Amino acid sequence: MKRLPAFFYTLPSGREPVRAWLKELSLEDRRIVGEDIKDVEFAWPIGMPLCRPVGRGLWEVRSNLTQGRIARVLFCEHEGRMILLHAFIKKSQKAPASDLGLAIERMKDIT
Repeated sequence: MKRLPAFFYTLPSGREPVRAWLKELSLEDRRIVGEDIKDVEFAWPIGMPLCRPVGRGLWEVRSNLTQGRIARVLFCEHEGRMILLHAFIKKSQKAPASDLGLAIERMKDIT
């Protein structure tokens, strides 16, 4: 049984940004990210190396993709649900402030 079921954040236009991002990934990378999200759903609360808090109510799912790339899916917990707010491929040691800011803005829409 899922302890924290995942739901996609939906923009007012009906677009789901994390779902759209996932569809742009290769089938293998999509499988990796999906498995990592599933592991968080079933094992919540879970810590490193798969999941960690990034502050202000945000958490990240940490995925190691093919070709040595690293992906992050930012989410918040809301009413017993894991809301997938934003996702990106990491290109530097620290998550860009713009990515965190976007996730925080989306989180404000639902809380």
